[in-house]
Amino acid sequence: MKSSKFIALIAAFVMLFSMTTCLASNAQDDSTQIYLYGEEHSVETILDKELALWHDFYHNEGMRHLFVEYPYYTAEFLNLWMQSGSDGILQEIFADLEGTAVYSASVVAFYQSIKQDCPETIFHGTDVGHQYLSTGARYLDYLTTNQMQDSEQYALAQETVEQGQHYYSQGGDVYRESTMTANFIREFDKLDGERIMGIYGSAHTGLDAMDYATGSIPCMANQLNAHYGDIIYSENLAIPALLTQPERTDTLTLGGKEYTASYFGKADISWHPSFVYREFWRVENAYDDFKDCPKTGDVLPYDNYPMAVDQGQVFVIDYTAVDGSAMRMYYRCDGNQWDNQLSTEQFTTAN
Repeated sequence: MKSSKFIALIAAFVMLFSMTTCLASNAQDDSTQIYLYGEEHSVETILDKELALWHDFYHNEGMRHLFVEYPYYTAEFLNLWMQSGSDGILQEIFADLEGTAVYSASVVAFYQSIKQDCPETIFHGTDVGHQYLSTGARYLDYLTTNQMQDSEQYALAQETVEQGQHYYSQGGDVYRESTMTANFIREFDKLDGERIMGIYGSAHTGLDAMDYATGSIPCMANQLNAHYGDIIYSENLAIPALLTQPERTDTLTLGGKEYTASYFGKADISWHPSFVYREFWRVENAYDDFKDCPKTGDVLPYDNYPMAVDQGQVFVIDYTAVDGSAMRMYYRCDGNQWDNQLSTEQFTTAN
């Protein structure tokens, strides 16, 4: 992958993410029927917020339907588990999810808390057919064993398997976004006006955002907003507070010279198929040394950074890939804008 293509994708995602995080969410009022909450997967503090929200909706508003970013058959297994006397089904589901962004003890505990405190919850899965060879195949076997091959459940599970096969064989992120939308509409329209809550990755929940992978089509929530209008409320729970102090101070060498660099930690980017996280340093008192270095044309909007960004600063960002390899990139802030967003720009250095 060329770094320019990768950074263009990162920049596009951040633009879309920032649109998700802004105030462009329909206000909550008596007409709201769909409450969408964007998350960063497996973050315990966010899971706690989601659990509190669902507890309130369930006990004080009478909601029962919770939409989740899982395939149809995974949610159906969750519904079967809700009626069971053990965690066997839940354990099988999460065994299948090993290696994904939602494979964590915190997510398991989240669902266990729902079962305990909100036992009439009904899950609706609207994603394409991830884990179709494991969870999907097992659910079809379950339906076959119970002689339900002619049921709606079987037809929808089979359709979801085929969606997963298409997605993984043809690499269709645009296809996934549109299919998630269609699946959501199908499930919501069955409920005849009942109010629901939905939990999805924040890349899918911006009412004005485009798809995170290509930026070529509206994201799921944007499409739903166009379809349903003002009955949707969306809130991004993954917005982090900007850090005001670094975690530590390091010494980095740029262009053969040592600089003091303030380290501001790592940020999860596991939404990208090739990368896991990135780490941020602000290189102190370095701008004059690099202000004339050639720029690559790649940009990174301010909203990408965990700390405040000011003109006249230099940054180092390390991207860690799924295979453990790392890629280091250099950015400076000249005060320029990209697509109406203040953005840093990548530059090249001899080091």
